[in-house]
Amino acid sequence: MAKTATPAEVRTMLSDGAEMALLDVREEGVFSEDGHLFFANSMPLSRLELLIRERVPRAGTRLVVYDGGRDGLAERAAARLTQMGYIDVAVMTGGAAAWHDAGFELFTGVNVPSKAFGEHVEHECGTPHIPAAELKRRIDAGEDILIVDSRPIGEFRNMSIPGAFDCPGAELVYRVPDRVPSPDTLVVVNCAGRTRSIIGAQSLRNARLPNKVVALENGTMGWELAGLELSRGREDALPVPSAEGLGRARKLADDVADRYGIVRIDDATLAKFIGEEAKRTLFLFDVRSPEEYAAGHLAGARSAPGGQLVQATDVYMATRNARVVLIDTDGVRAVMTGSWLVQMGCPEVFVFDGGLSGRPLEHGTPAVAIPEVDAAPATMIAPAELQRLLEEGAAVVVDVAPSLAYEAGHVPGAWFAVRARLPGNLGAVPRRRTLVLTSPDGRAARLAASEVAGSGFTDVRVLEGGTAAWQSAGLPLTKDREAMADTPNDCWRRPYDPYALPGARERYLSWEIELVHQIEREGDLGFRVAG
Repeated sequence: MAKTATPAEVRTMLSDGAEMALLDVREEGVFSEDGHLFFANSMPLSRLELLIRERVPRAGTRLVVYDGGRDGLAERAAARLTQMGYIDVAVMTGGAAAWHDAGFELFTGVNVPSKAFGEHVEHECGTPHIPAAELKRRIDAGEDILIVDSRPIGEFRNMSIPGAFDCPGAELVYRVPDRVPSPDTLVVVNCAGRTRSIIGAQSLRNARLPNKVVALENGTMGWELAGLELSRGREDALPVPSAEGLGRARKLADDVADRYGIVRIDDATLAKFIGEEAKRTLFLFDVRSPEEYAAGHLAGARSAPGGQLVQATDVYMATRNARVVLIDTDGVRAVMTGSWLVQMGCPEVFVFDGGLSGRPLEHGTPAVAIPEVDAAPATMIAPAELQRLLEEGAAVVVDVAPSLAYEAGHVPGAWFAVRARLPGNLGAVPRRRTLVLTSPDGRAARLAASEVAGSGFTDVRVLEGGTAAWQSAGLPLTKDREAMADTPNDCWRRPYDPYALPGARERYLSWEIELVHQIEREGDLGFRVAG
């Protein structure tokens, strides 16, 4: 049996300055809709083994897990974590319901610490903004304007402001100075909603770019709600800066480093930190683009593009009060990212000085291995063999992918099911001689293979390589909600995702704006914004 902690005890832990990871093990959609603790990391039991090692890398970290209060998920998660080697695991008694009953605040939505921080920054710094209609009027009048979209290129490609250039958050101070030779150019920063617009615009203001810089009020959602058309499929991005532009960017970043107390470390200090990892958690983040990371990175570093790291800190690290070391090759992106993490309350943030030149590098993107504890052999089936069985009517497929991934493309006829609810959710699945489990890359399906005992299926197999291997074999995929064995409440849905409810954009923007008031009720969250 795991240890237990009351909500009051957990609240004390959160403010004692020691390392701690607070894990909500409900599905992400439930976490978002029903409400969660401010500093909780969404760690669904369905994907626990695939997420925990990166977000909580040290086995000795103090862990607190909880669920809704009557789900039984927290106890299952605690047992699993103990089995995986974590040695300090407690269950919060009564879950989120008990936290609320104790008079403490619950927050809806996802990435709440980062979202709330963005609203706090706007409030404290007075970050200026421009309404969509006013921006459109100025564009039509031919004014000198540079619009930069602070999201990753995939999101930009999906929808963008006409004439904007993609430039993810941490890239702004790195790339923008080279594109505004005149201080008279108005720089407008946007994202889909608010957070990355605010943080992006304030990054350029904190760096003291001589131009006027504003955030586009409510981003692309605000543009669309104003009745204006968005562009689709564009690839326009700000280029890597010239030597002269990089020099300007470095001077701006050096000034930021001085004002925000960014500490640069050398090889010897990094080696010391790595040597202390058994007692002190170290997150080593490469804040460049994923493409730059794949082309060559330090061993042990994880890809965490700076803008996304600030926008969704909880996606990258669950351990509070850990050490964080940031890496780039230009002396700009790591400093700008670090300046925000410091203001968010991270107590030990460092920038690795000197870049990667002359150091041994690894290439590609490391895969997260299935934990040793789950290495029990599963009977695998190749895509071609599965296709044959399906044609004969001898097999049925259950896909334990996140519902968003299932809806984007799945094996034709596959049933969607949430892994944490197996096998009780398989009642509607037709009985066939063979049950084949799949997931995007097959890892979650392998983990689920031992969890369908008692479902009535005697021949259980796992699709080798998952749905990705099926597609790579040239076999077709089906989209949308074809066969649902479960309620698709496992994922938080962006306002523009499939199956988002009417009015989702307006509700989302209102939710972001309200966060600044909700954190005032919560009390001191460690934010230290230099206005």
